[in-house]
Amino acid sequence: MKIKNDVYKTDHYDNLRDMMNKTTEKFSDKTAFIVKTKKEEKINYRNVTFKEFREDVDSLGTALISLGLKNARVVVISPNRYEWCVTYMAVVNGVGVIVPLDRSLPGNEMQGMLERSQADAIIFDKKYKETIRELKNNCETINIKNYICMDDEEDGEFLSYSKLLEKGREMIKEKSKNAETYLNAEIDIDKMSILLFTSGTTSLSKAVMLTHRNLIEQIPALRAILDAWPGDVSLSFLPLHHTFGSLGVWYIYVAGATTVFCDGLKHIQENLKEYGVTVLVTVPLLIENMYKKIMKTLEKEGKIDTVNKGRKIANGLEKLHINVRRKLFKDIIDALGGKLRIFVVGAAALDKEISKAFNEFGILVCQGYGLTETSPVVAAEPDKHIKYGSVGFPLRNLQVEINEPNEEGIGEIKVKGPSVMLGYYGMPEETANVLKDGWFYTGDLGYFDKQGYLYITGRKKDVIVLKNGKNIYPDEIESLINKLEYVSETLVFGYPKEDDLIVTAKIVYNKDYIEENYKDMTKEDLQNMIWTDIKQINSTVAGYQHVKKIIITNEPLIKTTTAKVKRFIEIKKTIDENK
Repeated sequence: MKIKNDVYKTDHYDNLRDMMNKTTEKFSDKTAFIVKTKKEEKINYRNVTFKEFREDVDSLGTALISLGLKNARVVVISPNRYEWCVTYMAVVNGVGVIVPLDRSLPGNEMQGMLERSQADAIIFDKKYKETIRELKNNCETINIKNYICMDDEEDGEFLSYSKLLEKGREMIKEKSKNAETYLNAEIDIDKMSILLFTSGTTSLSKAVMLTHRNLIEQIPALRAILDAWPGDVSLSFLPLHHTFGSLGVWYIYVAGATTVFCDGLKHIQENLKEYGVTVLVTVPLLIENMYKKIMKTLEKEGKIDTVNKGRKIANGLEKLHINVRRKLFKDIIDALGGKLRIFVVGAAALDKEISKAFNEFGILVCQGYGLTETSPVVAAEPDKHIKYGSVGFPLRNLQVEINEPNEEGIGEIKVKGPSVMLGYYGMPEETANVLKDGWFYTGDLGYFDKQGYLYITGRKKDVIVLKNGKNIYPDEIESLINKLEYVSETLVFGYPKEDDLIVTAKIVYNKDYIEENYKDMTKEDLQNMIWTDIKQINSTVAGYQHVKKIIITNEPLIKTTTAKVKRFIEIKKTIDENK
């Protein structure tokens, strides 16, 4: 049986502005976003229509042009919120290049990325005010011309986002030159429009160059196998600076559905109920935590056997084309807000038993696979053809092959097609290492089964992938630790803890240096000194990169004859010794 990867009819878009215009024409007065505000314990909700969203995008874009930002690079940093979405579309549709930054960045990394991106302006949430004020007043290497706060009124220090919107609206009404420049801007779909930094320290993170073509080819291809429709409500939970998080918004947007914004990790369950969420784009960690909580409740109430019998009955009736899942498991669905119908999961592997359980409860789980460099989705499960353990099929407009497969069919996954990046900004050698003859070499290992489903078996590189979807590059942390004078070498890896990994550093100290400079130091003193230095290093990187466990030794790491560390052997040995 041949399974299609273009099940649903989709629109064609010339560019992201065309995508916005066509979507607005179809769904003009429907709600695109719900914006929640809280003032003195009073909560207000504002329904933003598709038409109003486009008007805000055009108003901000026109105002940015009036500031002299044509062809500029504009940084955006904030928690997930409506203004982030407006900023993104406003910049790419006629201003210049959008540079989304990780909302968890410490000040020193933010500075490095502002420098490396050659940013001209920054639009930010008020929570970053102090950090940005510090950079503005004390960093001569940053060439930011305009600082725009999403929340505050103009105070002489930062420009006001709301006043810029008003200014843009007036200029559009007056048909000013700035409005004409923005609204009639020619868009080159193959020119860099989005600059995304991969996770990592300032010096070693890569800046991925994406285009309009990357996204206008990606979004319809994903929609062709995974349907959403007007009436759906999606909770924006994953950070929007992450390609998977922002793609989730535009995937929902073109379907004529509504996006709402999460109040924070601890508020997810109440947000699901508050908004009647039907679609959740997420990572395995969240689903696994939900599953554990559900099972714990069922066990406490003595309902495990009843639920398992219900799953068997539902599976039997499904063969007769009778679906009673959502009625049978109404209590479970109600605990997740009452309307949730689909999880779209990526960034790491999900336990197939958990995926199977939710599908049998009546909430579809569709997994996907991708990378920032591929905008991001490479493959995804068609919602009508789930196969547990796989990541589905390549999108319809991509070629995906296994490079140099071994006898089991496993090899490095390589991708060719319109959603592959231009390259890494300012890094020609690194680009050449992964882009060869039009193919992007992912560094991930996998294989296809006979039906064409793709399976991921591991990483060719040594990226530590946490259950929350964060990627940690060991060599970046190692380079920081190796700067310590008493350290000979370091191995950073993910140490298994329950069903996740904790960032661990095996540190080889220079015995001679310690004896010479710290003659009376005990082993406990050495441990404390190293931890103090590790905590200092932790303070300079994002929270998810923090080293949580250290193993100290003066024995050299196992190496090849060319002095390369045998990481797999060394990691296995270390874990075995420290169980």
